[in-house]
Amino acid sequence: MLLTLLLLCPLSGMLIVLALPRTAVRAIRAASLLSTGAALIVSLALLRGFQTSQAAMQFHERLSWIPQLNIFYSLGVDGISLPMVLLTALLGFLACLASSSITERRKEYYFLYLLLEVGMLGTFLALDLFLFYVFWEIVLVPMYFLIGIWGGGRREYSAFKFFIYTLAGSLAMLLAILALYFRTRTFDMVQLASMGHTLDLAFQRLLFFAFFLGFAVKVPVFPFHTWLPDAHVDAPTPISVLLAGVLLKMGGYGFFRIAYPILPEGAQWFAGAMAILGMINIVYGAFVAMAQTDFKRLVAYSSVSHMGFVLLGLSSFDREGLNGALLQMFNHGTITGGMFLLVGVLYERTHTRQLDAFGGLGARVPVYAGLLTFFSLASLGLPGLSGFVSEFLSLIGAFGIWVWPTMISVTGIVVAAAYMLRVMQLVLLGALNERWRTMPDITPLEVASLVPLLLVILALGCYPLLMLQIQEGSLQQLLAHVVGR
Repeated sequence: MLLTLLLLCPLSGMLIVLALPRTAVRAIRAASLLSTGAALIVSLALLRGFQTSQAAMQFHERLSWIPQLNIFYSLGVDGISLPMVLLTALLGFLACLASSSITERRKEYYFLYLLLEVGMLGTFLALDLFLFYVFWEIVLVPMYFLIGIWGGGRREYSAFKFFIYTLAGSLAMLLAILALYFRTRTFDMVQLASMGHTLDLAFQRLLFFAFFLGFAVKVPVFPFHTWLPDAHVDAPTPISVLLAGVLLKMGGYGFFRIAYPILPEGAQWFAGAMAILGMINIVYGAFVAMAQTDFKRLVAYSSVSHMGFVLLGLSSFDREGLNGALLQMFNHGTITGGMFLLVGVLYERTHTRQLDAFGGLGARVPVYAGLLTFFSLASLGLPGLSGFVSEFLSLIGAFGIWVWPTMISVTGIVVAAAYMLRVMQLVLLGALNERWRTMPDITPLEVASLVPLLLVILALGCYPLLMLQIQEGSLQQLLAHVVGR
């Protein structure tokens, strides 16, 4: 029952926060930290008990929920979902730690925050399509309010835009789920995968396109990406961390868990389009990021670029490409999560995100400067750090089948180096802006929310087998199922 226990951690925290009086601020924050910390501990227990030699689902839990419709409360993890569960639990705790900057309506904030974590964890654990859709939609509601109430700037507009885009994608996905159910009379993902090759090609193509629309909004795939920069810029820092670190991965995970195994021929039919769209994401996102003057918007567009490597790896139907795509999802979460935390640290002290307003901070705030340099180098894909490994694997996998899209995508890496070096130059080097002469350095609490991410990035950069050995068995099984090798 470890998986149910994992969901109960933030769920119980929600109930405790709900029961506490609004004035018990310290107790509310403590309950939230304890529940997200407990979820992290349970996820580490899953990692400890996970058998890398087994490709099948592990820690499987299955109870009848709505028997009239053949719907089950069915949970499980494998080498595809476990990295996402670990990422969600880690960022969920660290973003909660970074939520000390939230000073208004804290009871409502932490309640919605914990509900968001329940939805995110459930999405990665569900093995029933109906249950998956329930958790998927649970995420939408708290995220809308967290941006719309606690955000800045045009927060209502950004929250509404996020809601409309995501809801439209969800409706396309719901139609595909219902079509699958009426054809097969089951929501069980494992059973549906076993029936995948028996579904006719026209049906698979239609449903894959519908699922693609649902997942593409979340990734996000060009041209469905326009909600992302606005949502990131106006969301509070901890929510930006979860938005980039976890929510974008839900779309990529949907391809791995649902679209590819259940609609294998449809996936192969759409592979060329995935490669082209991945290339566009990488190059377009990088060039638009290069043009940004707002630090947070720059990091948001860099996410569009980095998630393009996930699409490119997925399009390869190759061992290296799929490993690179899944690893890129995890690595992007840790790297970009750290970048958004660092943007938030700077904004709290200066109340501006304009890059040309800074300068010379390297000498004034040396600890912050060191952390920003590390995460910037990780973001541009420096060898020895985790981002390099996953991007390299995605490119190697895709090159064997999509030569020109892969070669063009490499320009995105060059541009990424340019815009991240530009960030370091504008923020840390040059003459010190007199406005920031008394700026305090990063606090121990802020450092504590960044150090775990730093260690993970360094560990996976030096020894990527730590994660690849978890993924390998399940991805090999997926590859054999989809293309027979």
